[in-house]
Amino acid sequence: MSCAFAEAQGAFRRGEVPVGAVIVRAGEIVSSAGNRVLLDKDPTAHAEILAIRSACRTLGSERLTGCDLYVTLEPCAMCAAAISFARVRRLYWGAADPKGGAVEHGPRFFALPTCHHAPELYGGIRESEAGDLLRRFFAARR
Repeated sequence: MSCAFAEAQGAFRRGEVPVGAVIVRAGEIVSSAGNRVLLDKDPTAHAEILAIRSACRTLGSERLTGCDLYVTLEPCAMCAAAISFARVRRLYWGAADPKGGAVEHGPRFFALPTCHHAPELYGGIRESEAGDLLRRFFAARR
C-alpha cells in the first residue's frame, strides 16, 4: 500500500485527484499508477485502469489471475468492472468513497448478479491517511 500512496502523492503533485494503485503478484509489484485523467485528457485514466492495463501488458494476458490490487480510494463503478473483467484475486483499498465508490457504496458492483468475478475485498487500509490526502487536495481547490 505504501507504493500506492507514493503514486497518489505523484498524482497530487500533478494536480490530479490523488489516487494511486499497485498490482502485486507473488509478492512482487507488477505495475503501479496514479490518476492521469487531466494529463492524458482521458476520463478512463483512473489509477486502477492504468495499473490493470500495464499489468496485462507486462504479464502478456488479459487476466490478472493470482494478482492483488491495492488502491488508495474505493473504486468507482468503471474501475470495479475492470477489476472484475481482469479477474483480480484480491482488492485492498484505503478511503471509502460514499459519493463515487461502487464496492461498499453506490451499486456495490461485486454483489450484483451480473458480476462475473468478485475479488476478495479488504477496505479501510490506512483509511485516515488516504482521506486526509483527498481532503487536502479538494480543500486547495475551493
